[in-house]
Amino acid sequence: MQGKIVKGIAGFYYVHVPGGTIYECRAKGIFRKEKIKPLVGDDVEIEVTHAGDCEGNIMRIFPRRSELIRPAVANIDQALLIFAMTKPEPNYGLLDRFLVMMRRQGLECILCFNKQDLSDQMKREEIRAVYENSGCRILFVSAIQREGIGQLMEALRAKTTAVAGPSGVGKSSIVNCLQGDKTMETGEISEKIARGKHTTRHSELIAISDDTYIMDTPGFSSLSLFDLEKERLKECYPEFEPYEAGCRFMTCAHIHEPVCGVREALKEGRISKIRYDNYVAFYEELREKEKRKY
Repeated sequence: MQGKIVKGIAGFYYVHVPGGTIYECRAKGIFRKEKIKPLVGDDVEIEVTHAGDCEGNIMRIFPRRSELIRPAVANIDQALLIFAMTKPEPNYGLLDRFLVMMRRQGLECILCFNKQDLSDQMKREEIRAVYENSGCRILFVSAIQREGIGQLMEALRAKTTAVAGPSGVGKSSIVNCLQGDKTMETGEISEKIARGKHTTRHSELIAISDDTYIMDTPGFSSLSLFDLEKERLKECYPEFEPYEAGCRFMTCAHIHEPVCGVREALKEGRISKIRYDNYVAFYEELREKEKRKY
């Protein structure tokens, strides 16, 4: 039987199989011998040992498509960043920090702005102008009105998606909308996973359907830029790339250097000033971090 590890805790791995059943599994000793640790997100083959109690053993871990370090999770395909259009107003500095973190780990990003029922077309265009060249797909939804949820679901289908965003933006409401009538099942799964009174938060996948998962994890609440070198920060800004040919120096940081194609594009309004200002702030943050090392 094949499935996906949706949570791992205290040596137990909880494997979701097609049809929605969760099996509580141990990993075979061969994995310890070969120093292979199963990860949340792993696609695995299990042997059922007690069908009535939904217990089994992990017999095989299939090759990983990807592996993140922070948090330790396998086979994440993309990231969904959820912010509100209003109440609270979008914090672009926080959003761009999340974007850098996700791109640093090689994830494509979907930007989802909730509470469109409380905002207007002008605000939508303002947000779109900031991020239209960022390489992200932009979606506007209303969880309370269930507007745009179908479009969001299509963007997540057949993928495993990491979800991030600040409090107060309706992240839980959107997750509930995506789960639909599976909410009760998820509650039952959570109850099973909570056996043993484990209270520490861990990375966990939520099954939306047999082949679609979302991940809510404490690892993405950290706002560290990790060990990113300041010279590589510009790689997280796809909108810079078309203009870098106009830079005099190949090593141009796009801040103080003379003859900079990126700054010229900024002057002409082809690059968002909000995005650029955040880039400069992050660059200085990384520069100060490097200085403190020495």
